[in-house]
Amino acid sequence: MENLKLAKIANEVRKNIVTSLHSAGSGHPGGSLSAADMVTYLYFEEMNVDEKDRKNPDRDRFILSKGHAAPVLYGVLAEKGYIPKEDLVTLRKMDSYLQGHPDMKHTPGVEMSSGSLGQGISTAVGMALAGKLDNKDYRVYTMVGDGEIEEGQVWEAAMFAGHRKLDNLVVIVDNNNLQIDGTVEEVCSPYPIDKKFQAFNFHVINIDGHNFDEIRQALQNARETKGMPTAIVMNTVKGKGVSFMENQVNWHGAAPNDEQYEMAMEELEKAGEALCQK
Repeated sequence: MENLKLAKIANEVRKNIVTSLHSAGSGHPGGSLSAADMVTYLYFEEMNVDEKDRKNPDRDRFILSKGHAAPVLYGVLAEKGYIPKEDLVTLRKMDSYLQGHPDMKHTPGVEMSSGSLGQGISTAVGMALAGKLDNKDYRVYTMVGDGEIEEGQVWEAAMFAGHRKLDNLVVIVDNNNLQIDGTVEEVCSPYPIDKKFQAFNFHVINIDGHNFDEIRQALQNARETKGMPTAIVMNTVKGKGVSFMENQVNWHGAAPNDEQYEMAMEELEKAGEALCQK
C-alpha cells in the first residue's frame, strides 16, 4: 500500500481516537496518537491478518502492551473492519466491550488483555515461543511504551526472548519521551534504549515512527533477521496530529472537552483534506 493511502488511514484513526475519548470523557490521547502510524501500518500492510478469519491459527499477532493506549487499537480495528465504527463512542461506558484497556474476551481482534504494564510483552514472548515449538510461521508484534520499559518484567521478557533466539518476535518501543509524571529522563531514565535491547541479544533498529518509509524498511529488516528477536525503537511525538496536544505531558491521560474536541477534529479534517489533494 502506498504511503499516501496509509497516511489517510492513520488520519482517520486519529479522528477515531479523539472521538472515542471525547465521548468517554477520560482516557489516554497522547500515547494513542503517537502510535497511530505504526499500528496502522501493522494492520494494513505488515501483518498476515484477516478480519473475516479472526481465529486463523496461522495469523500474525499484535499485543498492545501499553494497554492504556487502547483507543489507537480500537481506532485501527474499526478502520480494518473488526468492529463497527459507530461503537467507538461507547469507549469506557458501562457494559461496553470497548473498555479503557483491551479485553480479549469481548473485543474482536484483541489478542491479549493488557494494561498492567510489562505483562503484554511477556505474553508476546510466550506466543512467539509457542510458534517456534509448534513449527508455525506466524509472527508476533508487541508495542511497549518508553515509560513502560521502566518495569523490570519487560527486561525479564527481553532476556528470555534473546536467549531463545525468537526471531519471530518484534518489540516496538513507542519512544515519545513522556509518561504520566513528566519526561522519561525525569521519572526514571531508560536511556539508551537501543543499547539495552542489544545487551539482551536483540537486533535493534532506530526509526522515525511517523515516517512510513522508515517503518516499512524496519519491519522488512526484522523479517529478514534470523536467530534473534528485533526491537524497533521509534521516536515519536506524543499527541501527534493535534497541535495543542503535541509534546504536552498533561495530555497523557486527559480527554478533550467539547471545545477542544471541535478544535482537534477541525485540525484532523484539514489534514485529511490536504492529503486528498496530493
